[in-house]
Amino acid sequence: MRAPIIAGLLRLFAALPLDWNRRLGWLLGWILAHTPNTLRRCATINLELCLPELSAPERRRLLRANLIETGKTILEAGPMWGWSAPRIRALMGETLNAEPIDAALRAGKGVILATPHLGSWEMAGHFCGDRWELTILYRPPRLAALDSMMRHGRERCGAHAVPTDATGVRRLYETLSRGGVVGILPDQDPGQSGGVFAPFFGVSANSMVLLGRLARKTGAAVFFGYCVRIPGSAKYRLQFMPASDGIDAADPNVAAAAMNRGVEACVRACPEQYQWSYRRFRTRPPGAAKIY
Repeated sequence: MRAPIIAGLLRLFAALPLDWNRRLGWLLGWILAHTPNTLRRCATINLELCLPELSAPERRRLLRANLIETGKTILEAGPMWGWSAPRIRALMGETLNAEPIDAALRAGKGVILATPHLGSWEMAGHFCGDRWELTILYRPPRLAALDSMMRHGRERCGAHAVPTDATGVRRLYETLSRGGVVGILPDQDPGQSGGVFAPFFGVSANSMVLLGRLARKTGAAVFFGYCVRIPGSAKYRLQFMPASDGIDAADPNVAAAAMNRGVEACVRACPEQYQWSYRRFRTRPPGAAKIY
């Protein structure tokens, strides 16, 4: 019963103009910020852990702003998955610092784009799929009835979704070996056996090793990117930065630490639009106390 309801809501949000969609998202975020709920609790904990240099009032203001942005992100899923490619392209504003990526591709190198859960990562996929032939990993949703809507929505502007299994990972290697572009969300918890513990905002976080392995084995160039809402505009801005040294290190701990530093740099550029409500530290080192 849940899947038809969610699909119906997504179609409803997709039928609205983006300004109305964002106003409703603002309202949803305001409610999240002012009522007890899991997202607010998790975001509060993460902000206290990751940004201890902020005063308590500063963290409260950031929490409110962040949950409002979270509300917008939730409702924007309708347009991101349901709008036509021309309508989505009309939302694409400026792209900053993409020239080094184009130069790497002209030189025949593969490129890995690491796009954290910051701003609209769905829009980041559309931006990149439209500019380059992008291959991304895709994990089907728990509600199978939403699979087609989500997958086709993510492929609408030129991205190619491959499964999060051995077949999909092989496709990533093949894409990079022929000088193509792949996209990875680098700030997910890969689970009990899928990563190594590396610092993230000074906190030990279970971190993926796939990105570092791809870079090391293929010689691909790695760039971090994030797509944020432009204040006072219906458009989005996509911005890139090169990865720091060590991203392709043979030691997975060194590579994961470099990856997390790249994510941190993106988040600090626009902390109010990061997905602080994600349980980033749910997997703990042996013997460590639970955080959430």
